[in-house]
Amino acid sequence: PSDLIVSKGEPATLNCKAEGRPAPTVEWYKDGERVETDRDNPRSHRMLLPSGSLFFLRIVHGRRSKPDDGSYVCVARNYLGEAVSRNASLEVALLRDDFRQNPTDVVVAAGETAMLECQPPRGHPEPTTYWKKDKVRLEDKDDRVTIRGGKLTITSTRRSDAGMYTCVAVNMVGERDSEAAQLSVFERPSFLRRPTNQVVLVEESVELRCQVQGDPLPTVRWRKDDADLPRGRSELRDEHVLRVRKASTVDQGRFACVAENRVGKAEAEATLTVRAAPQFVVRPRDQIVAQGRTATFLCETKGNPQPTVFWQKEGTQNLLFPNMPQQLDSRFSVSPGGELTVSSVQRSDAGYYICQALTVAGSIMAKAQLEVTDAMTDRPPPIIRQGPANQTLSVGESALLRCQASGDPPPAVSWLKDGVNLLGRDPRLSLVDAGSLQIQNTKMSDSGMYTCVAGSSTGETTWSAFLEVRESAGAAASVPRDADDLPGPPSKPQVTDVTRNSVSLSWQPGPAGASPVTYYVIEAFSQLVSNSWQTAAEHVKSTQFTVRGLRPNTIYLFIVRAVNSQGLGDPSPVSEPVRTQDLSPPAQGIDHREVQKELGEVVVHLHDPQVLSPTAIQVTWMVDNPTRFIQGYRVMYRQTSGLPAPGAWRGQDVTPPSERRTVLSSLRKGVVYEVKARPYFNDFQGVDSESKTGRTAEEAPSAPPQQVTVLSLGSHNSTSISVSWDPPPLDHQNGIIQEYKIWCLANETRFHVNKTVDAAIRSVVVGGLQAGVQYRVEVAASTSAGVGVRSEPRPILIGDVSLATSISDVVKQPAFIAGIGGACWIVLMGFSTWLYWRRKKRKGLSNYAGEIDTLYVHVPVSPWHSVTLTLSRLNASLFPPSSFPFLLPHPDLLPAGQGEKTGTMLSDGAIYSSIDFSNKPGYSSQAAPYGGQATPYATTQILQSNSFHQLAVELPDPRWKVPPQGRPDGGTLGYALGDPHSCNSSKCVCVWPYVSVLSVFVYNCKENASTWNTKLCTSLVKPMSFNPPLLLPGRYKADSLRGTLPTHSYLHQGLEDELEEERVPTPPIRGVASSPAPATLSPTPSEEMHSALQAHLDELTRAYQLDVARQLQASQNPPQAPAPPLGYVSSTLTSDPDSDIPDEDEEEEESDAYELSSQLCGLEHADSPDVSVTGECLA
Repeated sequence: PSDLIVSKGEPATLNCKAEGRPAPTVEWYKDGERVETDRDNPRSHRMLLPSGSLFFLRIVHGRRSKPDDGSYVCVARNYLGEAVSRNASLEVALLRDDFRQNPTDVVVAAGETAMLECQPPRGHPEPTTYWKKDKVRLEDKDDRVTIRGGKLTITSTRRSDAGMYTCVAVNMVGERDSEAAQLSVFERPSFLRRPTNQVVLVEESVELRCQVQGDPLPTVRWRKDDADLPRGRSELRDEHVLRVRKASTVDQGRFACVAENRVGKAEAEATLTVRAAPQFVVRPRDQIVAQGRTATFLCETKGNPQPTVFWQKEGTQNLLFPNMPQQLDSRFSVSPGGELTVSSVQRSDAGYYICQALTVAGSIMAKAQLEVTDAMTDRPPPIIRQGPANQTLSVGESALLRCQASGDPPPAVSWLKDGVNLLGRDPRLSLVDAGSLQIQNTKMSDSGMYTCVAGSSTGETTWSAFLEVRESAGAAASVPRDADDLPGPPSKPQVTDVTRNSVSLSWQPGPAGASPVTYYVIEAFSQLVSNSWQTAAEHVKSTQFTVRGLRPNTIYLFIVRAVNSQGLGDPSPVSEPVRTQDLSPPAQGIDHREVQKELGEVVVHLHDPQVLSPTAIQVTWMVDNPTRFIQGYRVMYRQTSGLPAPGAWRGQDVTPPSERRTVLSSLRKGVVYEVKARPYFNDFQGVDSESKTGRTAEEAPSAPPQQVTVLSLGSHNSTSISVSWDPPPLDHQNGIIQEYKIWCLANETRFHVNKTVDAAIRSVVVGGLQAGVQYRVEVAASTSAGVGVRSEPRPILIGDVSLATSISDVVKQPAFIAGIGGACWIVLMGFSTWLYWRRKKRKGLSNYAGEIDTLYVHVPVSPWHSVTLTLSRLNASLFPPSSFPFLLPHPDLLPAGQGEKTGTMLSDGAIYSSIDFSNKPGYSSQAAPYGGQATPYATTQILQSNSFHQLAVELPDPRWKVPPQGRPDGGTLGYALGDPHSCNSSKCVCVWPYVSVLSVFVYNCKENASTWNTKLCTSLVKPMSFNPPLLLPGRYKADSLRGTLPTHSYLHQGLEDELEEERVPTPPIRGVASSPAPATLSPTPSEEMHSALQAHLDELTRAYQLDVARQLQASQNPPQAPAPPLGYVSSTLTSDPDSDIPDEDEEEEESDAYELSSQLCGLEHADSPDVSVTGECLA
């Protein structure tokens, strides 16, 4: 036999053929045990064929029982020996339903690689897999598609690759489909129109346009200089158009259009250049210079681009430009900053000099006068010793604003109010004390800023204060009432140190005045800087101070003032003139034209820069035609990489002139620098060398990428995420970024996923993550020197399965299904046990002591109706065979098929129960008076309407009905059950039904009783001598149910209505029942007893009516219908008046009642229109 793999339920054959003489018998063994075949058990599904092969009608295989799976061997025997075949294994093919790993949704960008993976369900033989896209089998004919095992890889994805992918597992059992996974192929953002560089003038509007495409449609935002757009400077219009209104120089910069969607981000940059017309920052001022001295005119401008400044003397054609080689005999030069210097001033130099600034955006010009005098000293402008102070006055008061000025020549004092000349306009105004302003009868309109102007040929000085005039009296003026309260003037400042741009001063304090000096104020004057005194320092706490920020080679004068709580005191004497140092002190008196000429002939040859470290470059050079006018070399350098445009030039001076190398430090890492060198002498510059470039060494980025964002893609079980970022700050890139690395780190290394992308990519989709795993995403930039600092971890949970999915997975587990089945079985068994116990308890409630017998009594209540009454569980001693031979079984008296048929006389109404009085002491007492009047001993009322215990009335079969006749007057229907010996010995029990009221009366019935008592019992017993129906638990016949009417009979009023209940609506329940029909017997003792009983029934009726009325009044349900008339039994008379439809318990009770009624025997009552009794006593 050979090995087999067979599907469950399929037939199979293990071949075995043996030869021998005599012919051998063949037996099969499985796992060492003999195989039972049809020859051993005809019902076996294994058959031993005549050839010796083992044939399986079907392969049986289950979870617990695997009878056919195993290793088989064929054994052939005859009396000469046996032969054993090779082992052959029979294995059952299996393919489970659930995939070990279902493919998950994947989101990729077009052009990227998509990978879907599945693990097929467990099976035998091991299932193979293939893939379906949109329910169509996927072929790997496309070179981009690779299928290896359960892994599907699609390279260079396209939009057409998107769809629903299903992994299919196949073996000989069949196929299993995995859950469908969606592959979404999106497009990275790309630009249909990139923003372009724009050049505009100030106050003009400009629009930057950007059109993008992608799937999904990208969102577009704008950035400026790697930051968010400044608020209020621009607006975003339709189609992503950025509009800048009234552009200014602050709007100039790089604008980036950033387009971003779920799978990528793209940027496009444009430069906005705002051209600004030239403006003067410092205008040239008129100069008065002594003959032979040097005159300098300042002319500082601004604009975009930086304006070109040149000078021209009015009336001449000569133009003077910065750094222009000068002729030997020229005394004029222009510095790079635009300053015009006239050395060795002569009288012929006097005149107007024009400074002009020119750019592509426009040009401006300004002129200043040069006046040449014979004086050889620098005279300062006037000094205001005491100026006005802020004052608050009332209307009508006089104001005095002080202004005491001095100078050489003496200054002239004038006043301005809010910039407008005051004198001569109002007679209330006048000058007093050679400069102070007095205002008589001040008005509200006099409030304003008042300025004292002291001017002369040397310049002018101003001092301002605010005057406030109010309607009511205000604060007093801040000017001290007495000049002695102000601090006195300090001593003349002494110069202690002079540098190129600073002067150190010291002085002695003057008189303190009314309060101590709090601080000092230092003022300075220079003809090259201003024509008035300027505050150089204030809040100086000590008596020595160094004034900084001065111009080199410039003459300054200084004064010092003291300040206390009363105000500003008089100034100190003017210091001696002091000149700040020049860059080259030995150059004093040298001809500038010669300096400019010789510097222009110096040639500097720059060598290639040598990189020393990531932040340092060494620069070396050679010099041709050196000159004595080389004070040093200025090495200029700027950054040319990593920025949209080359950076600004920076300089580093190298001294002494003999030095030919320098090291540029504090450079940025991995950046290309452009370097050049030039000689200089003071403010004169030589010719620049040729430019050289050098790149500093790169290092790994020292800062992580910025704005790292991690988003989950696809549905809840997607294993793809989108990661986006911005580059590290420029200062921390430390070189050219070559790539970005992305790490998706989990708690276990086997779940780690890493990815590397090009430096131009700012976002990426990472797929193949493990569902249900918490990842930490980190991003880092990489240069040629290595990987930089990683970003802060961004946590994300992959494929967070919902609660519904978790519950679904649990429900599918076999253990859960088995548990639910077991629980249902336990609940069913418990319910069955409870139901059995309940039914047994119900039956127990209706049991009497003794054996169970059945009594059927057929009662013809009218010529057209007959009723079978059933009583169950009666004591056998009640009707002994000796006294009641007619109660013996007579099977021939019941019609076929009718003996088991029962019904209820009171459908859902009152049920009559028998009460055992044998244990009542008063009932069995022999001490009762002999001649006592027979009175009721006890009455029991049973109102529970939905319990079928002992009495059931079956509606007659239609076949028993007789033609309609006149309906007789009915009386009350009563049934009496009792001990057959009770009337002969001690007691007689009578049962009286009254609608839903059951009354049981007990009478003394001894042998020696009074005559009327005896007659009563006798008369009650005699009616039973009629030909009764058969009393047996079997069948009966209808014509055997006719008998002699009892002597004492009664009618039941409305009984026919009860029997026809199904054909008429249920009458309303009434609270009053009709009284029994009056008896027609002649007065006898029994009739007297009947009267007493009737009275008692009337009492019970009234009690019942009151009880029903209380129930109706207490009920919150809608009003109940009236009770039926006497003798009418309503089927809705139940314990729950609202119940119209029987519930399950009621149906069970009816079933129980049916079983009980089948064992009851009946009582027959004949028509007696003239006689009525209220009960029967069976003795």
